[in-house]
Amino acid sequence: MMRINIKHILLGFICSLCLVGCDFLDYEENSYLIEEDVFTDFSRTKNFLTDIYGRLPVDFGTIDGAIRGAGVDEAEHLYTTSGVQKYNDGSWSAINVVDSRWSEYYGAIRAANKFLINIQGQEFEEEKYNDGYPEMMKQFNNYPFEARFLRAFFYFELVKRYGDIPLYDDVLTEEEANQIGKSSFDDVIDFIVSECTDVAEVLPENYSSMPNGETGRATKGAALALKARALLYAASPLHNQNNDLSKWKEAAKAAKEVLDMSYELEPSYAGVVNNRSSKELIFERRQGNSRSFEVNNFPIGVQGGKTSTCPTQNLVDAYEMLNGDVFDWSNPLHANSPYANRDPRLTQTILYNGSIWKGKSIQTFKGGLNAPPLTNATVTGYYLKKYLIESIDIPPHVTPTNKEHVWVIFRLGEMYLNYAEAMNEAYGSPELDPDSYGMTALAAVNAIRERAMMPDFPAGMSQEEFRTRLRNERRVELAFEDHRFWDVRRWKVGEETKDIYGVEIEQDNYGIKTYTKVLIESRIFDDQMNLYPIPQQELFVNPKLLPQNAGWE
Repeated sequence: MMRINIKHILLGFICSLCLVGCDFLDYEENSYLIEEDVFTDFSRTKNFLTDIYGRLPVDFGTIDGAIRGAGVDEAEHLYTTSGVQKYNDGSWSAINVVDSRWSEYYGAIRAANKFLINIQGQEFEEEKYNDGYPEMMKQFNNYPFEARFLRAFFYFELVKRYGDIPLYDDVLTEEEANQIGKSSFDDVIDFIVSECTDVAEVLPENYSSMPNGETGRATKGAALALKARALLYAASPLHNQNNDLSKWKEAAKAAKEVLDMSYELEPSYAGVVNNRSSKELIFERRQGNSRSFEVNNFPIGVQGGKTSTCPTQNLVDAYEMLNGDVFDWSNPLHANSPYANRDPRLTQTILYNGSIWKGKSIQTFKGGLNAPPLTNATVTGYYLKKYLIESIDIPPHVTPTNKEHVWVIFRLGEMYLNYAEAMNEAYGSPELDPDSYGMTALAAVNAIRERAMMPDFPAGMSQEEFRTRLRNERRVELAFEDHRFWDVRRWKVGEETKDIYGVEIEQDNYGIKTYTKVLIESRIFDDQMNLYPIPQQELFVNPKLLPQNAGWE
């Protein structure tokens, strides 16, 4: 809810600077420390900002142990009791909410506002005569711009969910917060874009020259990437119903700003996963040594695995043949060997029958070691691979191991695809570059395909043909990175994603396998689901948030 207490951060003192695992705590007036004690002390000030970083998303939208991809046609979550299933059965509502980040993200925004107000003019008098003071202040002088970036990021997370939302940049009392009305989607996007433009002028491209070589913090590239993503969403059909081409042009221009920076595509697709030193990485959330993602997603039949995320046949079918042809179940050569000669990104993303995991072959044929009738076996015939760290060991029969996880928020591959989409929509052809950006939509998407070792898209495609293939390319390249759920909504194609398919595999006595595509679920999707409902409890305390989003009344 928007009524937010003002507590003091105590946990911040033990937060590491790698920005992992810290819960955000506001201030309490009755705490033994007052605000002045915090913002006149550099370490406490730094820890306050670190705790705001701690609200960044992790695990790509975890909802009751499920990633958000299980709420769209990327995956099926094994457990029917998970809240993510409400997306699929249509049972979510303003009262029965899913993934409600309203309170959490407005809490982070309020903290950023408080931070920005309280650090004005701070010089940390008690530190002035220390040898490290100049370097400390160099670091501190970035903090306001980092906080503004984080505030813009959380506003984007809210606006993409809810559309029109309250927008403010001051610390409000509870009474004031519960009397503020909604700003339009476009106004919120304008604020985000303006903030990102401003802070990008000051934030460093990297922190290699900063004291202690701190990494994982907001950079110029992160600000420009957020700006590019926000403008892409604003240009998309959900929020650009009149197809204002100027919005697509702005989105293309913003994405090109990022492409013109010093980031580089990783030589291999596998190199973008859990790689904090990747030159493709623009901004990420680092999670300290853990194994929870593996515990949730290792295949059943593998030590410690319990299965959660089951990739769909819908997604598997999206991976082209190695020669660029579309996979076709009616083609016997394809259907009899459905995983042979496919886009290499399939093997790097999904575990299918015959994949090697932990030194053993995955068996998802009926009666196989990782298949039904085993309890908690995959319901689609597939297991997740991307972002799982294979070297992690899970008890009970082994010594547990934990590893750092690096959850991508922005990477260069997305920026190429954002640019390609915006250019095609802005200029009506994938081969036009009338504003002389130096790259066509076709060239941008082919850069991604070349890295994946896939053939280029051919010249001569129409705008519509390119749009169809680009959307599929985006689906494959960004699989399980929390894009598909939002892309389906901003494109307004949810109706096309309702039927969810898996595969049944039977093996005869000679080891010959037969593969059958099967319908496993018909989901519910209505137009109002393109946006979240505003939580009913927020409407109770603040009637100025009315009207409720259309269809959720």
